[in-house]
Amino acid sequence: MASIMDLNELRQGIDACDTELVNLLAKRRALTEQVGIIKQQAGAPLHAPEREAELITSRREQAQILNVNPDLVEDILRRMMREAYENQQGKLSCAAPHLSPVVIVGGKGAMGQLFAKQFERSGYEVRILDKNEQPHAKEILADAKLVMISVPINAIETIVQNLPPIPKECVLVDITSVKQQPLKVLLDKHSGPVVGLHPMFGPDISHWVKQTIVVCEGRFHEQCIGLLQQLNIWGSQLVEMDAKKHDQAMQIIQVMRHLTTFVYGQFLAKQCHSLKELRSCSSPIYQLELMMVGRLFAQSPELYSDIMLAQFNDVEGLLASYQDTFEQTIEKLQRGDKEGLIDAFSEAKSYFSESAKQFLSQSRGLLNKANDAKVLDYE
Repeated sequence: MASIMDLNELRQGIDACDTELVNLLAKRRALTEQVGIIKQQAGAPLHAPEREAELITSRREQAQILNVNPDLVEDILRRMMREAYENQQGKLSCAAPHLSPVVIVGGKGAMGQLFAKQFERSGYEVRILDKNEQPHAKEILADAKLVMISVPINAIETIVQNLPPIPKECVLVDITSVKQQPLKVLLDKHSGPVVGLHPMFGPDISHWVKQTIVVCEGRFHEQCIGLLQQLNIWGSQLVEMDAKKHDQAMQIIQVMRHLTTFVYGQFLAKQCHSLKELRSCSSPIYQLELMMVGRLFAQSPELYSDIMLAQFNDVEGLLASYQDTFEQTIEKLQRGDKEGLIDAFSEAKSYFSESAKQFLSQSRGLLNKANDAKVLDYE
């Protein structure tokens, strides 16, 4: 009986600690909101990498002194930081007021809406030019300072060519996932400043901090700096890259990945096991893989079909190499060639070099989260 009373008292103590934690979180939120206001007034970027690194290091050291798991403390801090970045999105600094008004062609699409909302948060006048606004296109574009093309890859050439004349000093930019051909279309259309952007994220992000955007030069790059500064203010990580090199990288990072995920999803759909059955007995790593496969099929089939079709001719060689590697692996398995499998493993491992250890460490946290989600699903 005494032990039950002790347990109840301990649980009451835990409840008290949790209550205090929630109160502290509320206090921290109020402070980070004030920080966001000051950053907005000062025109400072949302993300301060040095401050973040210093904070994490200090709190990890404090955790070790107090015999608390430093990884736990870092996980909590990073989750709180993410929440803070989300809370600081309400009103953002305007880095380039001379780029207003902004016209987003295809602004009613998911990515167009995402950019429109962010520009509006930064105080820009935003105009949408979509199908319904076509009769007023000339008027909408008449005094535009920045025109962003946010349309499907397979439609960009027709849509851009049919646009009314764009003011000469206006910055023309596209956000498609392919860069060489869209940039050519923009350069042919407009004699003024042109830049290509590829946001390496979807429209469902909660904030822009640390989100990667690839930047490909078009023309008069110095006149596009204001736009890039605005992206920095939002916290984005900009990676400048040649358009051809970008497209070659995307053939592996996007097209091949989407193709293999697309095929694997179809394969799963043809099996006798239901998704629920597979999830019920899956390891954390397979649970995470299922999440990523399912994520693709939760999105637009038109978008992913366009991405795969846009560069299919360019990845045929990669597909042949992938298929050849798959077949070689099957042959080794059929022969029971353990040595051959080990050699192939070592060859691939050498490509990852020291990053393999880093990925192993980083993935541990992801696997824990995947396992947590699975436990919650089946409680």
